Amino acid sequence: MLPDIANLVFSLFPFLHAYSNTTTPPTNGSSSPLNNAQSPPFYPSPWIEGLGDWGEAYAKAQAFVSQLTLLEKVNITTGTGWESDHCVGNVGSVPRLGFDALCMQDSPLGVRFADYVSAFPAGGTIAAAWDRGEWYRRGYQMGSEHRGKGVDVQLGPVVGPLGRNPKGGKRNWEGFSPDPYLSGIAVADTVRGIQDAGVIACTKHYIMNEQEHFRSPGTFEGSFVDAISSNIDDKTLHELYLWPFADAVRAGTGSIMCSYNKINNSQACQNSYLQNYILKGELGFQGFIMSDWDAQHSGVASTFAGLDMTMPGDTDFNSGLSFWGPNLTLSIINGTVPEWRVDDAATRIMAAYYYVGRDNASVPVNFDSWTRDTYGYEHFYGQAGYGLINQHVDVRADHFRSIRRTAAMSTVLLKNNGVLPLKGTEKWTAVFGDDAGDNAYGPNGCPDHGCDNGTLAMGWGSGTADYPYLVTPLESIKRQVGDNGGVITSVTDNWAYTQIEAMAKQASVSIVFVNADSGEGYITVDGNMGDRNNLTLWQDGDALIQNVSANCNNTIVVIHSVGPVLVNSFYNSPNISAILWAGVPGQESGNAIADILYGRYNPGGKLPFTIGSDAAEYGPDLIYEPTAGSASPQDNFEEGVFIDYRAFDQKNITPIYEFGYGLSYTTFSYSNIKVTKVAAGAYTPTTGQTKAAPTLGNFSTNPSDYQFPSDITYVNTFIYPYLNSTDLRTASMDPEYGLNYTWPAGATDGRPQARIAAGGAPGGNPQLWDVLFSVEATITNNGTLAGDEVVQLYVSLGGEDDPKVVLRGFDRLSIQPGQSATFHADITRRDISNWDTAAQNWVITDSAKAVYVGASSRKLPLTASLDTSDYQ
Repeated sequence: MLPDIANLVFSLFPFLHAYSNTTTPPTNGSSSPLNNAQSPPFYPSPWIEGLGDWGEAYAKAQAFVSQLTLLEKVNITTGTGWESDHCVGNVGSVPRLGFDALCMQDSPLGVRFADYVSAFPAGGTIAAAWDRGEWYRRGYQMGSEHRGKGVDVQLGPVVGPLGRNPKGGKRNWEGFSPDPYLSGIAVADTVRGIQDAGVIACTKHYIMNEQEHFRSPGTFEGSFVDAISSNIDDKTLHELYLWPFADAVRAGTGSIMCSYNKINNSQACQNSYLQNYILKGELGFQGFIMSDWDAQHSGVASTFAGLDMTMPGDTDFNSGLSFWGPNLTLSIINGTVPEWRVDDAATRIMAAYYYVGRDNASVPVNFDSWTRDTYGYEHFYGQAGYGLINQHVDVRADHFRSIRRTAAMSTVLLKNNGVLPLKGTEKWTAVFGDDAGDNAYGPNGCPDHGCDNGTLAMGWGSGTADYPYLVTPLESIKRQVGDNGGVITSVTDNWAYTQIEAMAKQASVSIVFVNADSGEGYITVDGNMGDRNNLTLWQDGDALIQNVSANCNNTIVVIHSVGPVLVNSFYNSPNISAILWAGVPGQESGNAIADILYGRYNPGGKLPFTIGSDAAEYGPDLIYEPTAGSASPQDNFEEGVFIDYRAFDQKNITPIYEFGYGLSYTTFSYSNIKVTKVAAGAYTPTTGQTKAAPTLGNFSTNPSDYQFPSDITYVNTFIYPYLNSTDLRTASMDPEYGLNYTWPAGATDGRPQARIAAGGAPGGNPQLWDVLFSVEATITNNGTLAGDEVVQLYVSLGGEDDPKVVLRGFDRLSIQPGQSATFHADITRRDISNWDTAAQNWVITDSAKAVYVGASSRKLPLTASLDTSDYQ
């Protein structure tokens, strides 16, 4: 039974005020007010209304769903089972209407399990470009490749996790940044790009899935451990973790994936408060909620709690059983679930389909996730339906050009003592490190990239794609130096100490490549079960840097990593001439770093996170061991909104390289800040009521109408909507069938419902995006080279519980030498509001507010006050 059903006696928001009267969050432990927090119930699940620009898609979806039988509605809401069809996830088809099964496919950086596709830079890398156009372009090109393969739903982009702890596994590098504003802009532009290409974007993972350890129920050291519970208060939820999801919804994301973990001890995919009240209610989400793979843990309870599509459809991989499928059919005909709820789920799916133009952009699936063979079984696990399954369609176009450019744009220059850019005519260039070269097994030699062999260009797990090729740094540097007739040698064995020392002594410039990897928890690499065990460099990287720099006083370090790493041992060494962070840049890795090293591209990337000197500076650690006395590890987010640079500012810790930091081969100056107040009306809470839940069509309650057709060819473990008996007790396979279950109050209520004050449109109350201030500043290139400067705008909200500053604007400006450019940013009502837990709405407090403009979160030379008196 749902955890929140068991707690109906709780008032609606009992746990959501943990910080309302405190200025210092309590320490983690059993005394925390968040410990064993409970999630309040909210029912019924709101039905789609066609809000915002969804009206036309909604009308088309209603017309389509009105034609469907109950079995067909169940078919398009239930996955057909793991490895049952060509994609990582498929729902059933509607042959009667010529509607093919929808294809859901990873990943957020390219098409997983397919050939002739591109491997794009990861989200956490391209975030360092701070460039809206590049985010959109990457989204559009990824969407185009998915469309070309016949994919309907791209399982990405990612803003959950946000990146609470830099040691978090694959989800961190799949996402963008621990700053909600930066992530929000990046996810919105990516969603628009994917969907403009005619593919549904599935923004994930909703919500607070901030670590791999214990993300799902399972066995740990011989004992069962339930899924981790991320325990959070209402203010932190709204001001931090929910923020980028609101941007994704406002951008029109067609789908959102609910996560594996619990939130306040209620499973994410059956958390009625987060799915019904927050996502579909407050944020006005018009698309469909899809479960992560095996993240559904109930049938009727998850239906009532707002889930619209279950993936991959079976209770466990290849079990042949489903919480939905025949059980969803049964729950409708026996009257447990009202017809309008399944109608709404189907309508939401089809509305997303029409919203992105799938009715015009759709092509048949032409690849198979489970084999690269041209011919094979249509149903891989069931071994049925032999035929053509892989057409090997090349969908890459010329995307390699933008992949190379954006990888270079995302490279961050952390240190430069004047050695960069290199000229290519250095007397002797030496390259060091396993990270400079090839994986001995080939670039795709480790399943889901679950190893750290050779240069690191993406992490591991389901958020990956196969490389069509991988350009290594060594081959690009060889080409550069060789074309100039220079000398270049290399050692790619990090433990070849004698050879490293000998070569470093001869080199006029040494380039050392090091890395740090992470991924998804179902693969363990070098003892790291998805999450990183620490923030140190992998493969003896610190020792490699020490061995080279001790013998060469002109050493350049290039870091390929999934996030922050500790650089304490070398960053300040006089023999380290330059340091670059290149993230995990995808297939053009070597070309992109060579473009930076040799000055074909002037670096302009900025850190999307903070690099500190100790893992403890970032706040609470990951939970690596079960919580004593609790079935679910209790992860109390008691630091509130203070993560990454906000935590460093709060604790007065000086980072090594702050959030937003990055150098160029030229220099810039800032001047002439100007703030213009914009007239705007008062903020008005949304009022009124919805229409009643629409019921689209009628259905029979006769079990005989839902039996397997006599002419069906049954495929083993395939999930069908049909009942296996005319006796409902037998069909249910539930020995307690017929008992009087008590379902949550209001779950079946299809009458008009009160609108939520902070809602009213996709993303929330539309007035949150009213522009209240316009800010301009002059940025001057004082050097002799053209370059890009990422200008950043921060706001001080002024309250005792607020961060020192929060990012609220940015732009990447290209400026010629000796020239100036004007930076412009608008500050919206949302940008200067706080969440009021009592009013359950956004408010502008009477605390003094100020705006800052500069080159990073710690370099803010321009400031001005903001007069908000007219807006409170």
